[in-house]
Amino acid sequence: MSDFRTNARAAEAEMREVFEPTPLQRNAHLSDKYGAEVYLKREDLSPVRSYKLRGAFNAMRKVMDGGDAPVFVCASAGNHAQGVAFMCRHFGVRGVIFMPVTTPQQKIGQTRKFGGDAVTIRMVGDYFDDTLAKAQAYCAEVGGHFLSPFDDEDVIEGQASVAVEIEAQLGVVPDRIVLPVGGGGLSSGVRSYFGPEANMVFVEPVGGACLAAALKAGEPVRLKSVNTFADGAAVAQIGARTFKRLRDVDAANVIAVAEDRVCTTMLEMLNIEGMVLEPAGALAVDALKDLDVRPGETIVCVTSGGNFDFERLPEVKERAQRFAGLKKYFVLRMPQRPGALKDFLTILGPDDDIARFEYLKKSARNFGSVLIGIETSDAANFERIEAEMAAGGFEHRDITNDQILAEFLI
Repeated sequence: MSDFRTNARAAEAEMREVFEPTPLQRNAHLSDKYGAEVYLKREDLSPVRSYKLRGAFNAMRKVMDGGDAPVFVCASAGNHAQGVAFMCRHFGVRGVIFMPVTTPQQKIGQTRKFGGDAVTIRMVGDYFDDTLAKAQAYCAEVGGHFLSPFDDEDVIEGQASVAVEIEAQLGVVPDRIVLPVGGGGLSSGVRSYFGPEANMVFVEPVGGACLAAALKAGEPVRLKSVNTFADGAAVAQIGARTFKRLRDVDAANVIAVAEDRVCTTMLEMLNIEGMVLEPAGALAVDALKDLDVRPGETIVCVTSGGNFDFERLPEVKERAQRFAGLKKYFVLRMPQRPGALKDFLTILGPDDDIARFEYLKKSARNFGSVLIGIETSDAANFERIEAEMAAGGFEHRDITNDQILAEFLI
């Protein structure tokens, strides 16, 4: 047995003093849907609703085993902060957590709750890079120990405890393991434990596909921009240490999924299974749609986190509807004549609904511009709606996927 596997097992055994193994559950809905034996490794059911406390525990344990108990410092706007806070309180050590000033209050509150008096939260920087720089400078100033969210050998080893539990709970190595990828801590840890011969699929959000970029370049590269919706996996550059463990991954096994499509999976799991998953936590389940699933194969999807702020639910529903083609936005040229609105309303059928109606401006003496959002029960209905709008003299422009216009108007 390799040293890494031995160390990962030792880390997993030590964790039992803090929390029980997260469940590995066969999901009947997904198994029936895909004709396979689909299991979910429920990291969303950990004490901090993500796997991040594993790496924090292992890194902090090793530092203190060496006889040191310094102040622990990290920079995070989410799950890593909560994992570090939880472990600072458990070990009775001091932690200083730097968070961007734009961090939602829900995440700040959770971090404060888990850490209690053991942690100090500092709100610094509009962007994460600024927060990270300030955290590292402070750490050097006070002689603290910086806890990386992923690019640290002890953190990687701690995240590999997920694999140790899967092996013990299932009894065998699954036919396929589906893992979300952000900075690579979880994915590199699980792959290093099971070995390159294990069949694994690595899932990234389209707006943060840093592993695919690194594989193409042969080294970690920084993405020019990152879509932060799936914030738990929205990383601009994969870690150097994590990529070293992933550099020989077959690019065909790396999948990028659209953030809007992930929203359809989040709603599916909430409505059917009662599972609350954050966007990054739903990546592995969403990727099942892209797999060529063999009948009866055993698939384990890691649901990596459930820290979801329900204030975001309307946005998730909106994104899901737009992805499914059930909601569209138009800028409509409305004739300025009596009865024009009534004529327009006759176009809508019993399954169509106006979700937004806003008079923008009078663009000419005889016409005015209207922003209108329409929801329907079947995406095919829009073909009829648009045809009837054109036939009725209602000039229109579909702006649903026009990023710039949608940003200003929707």
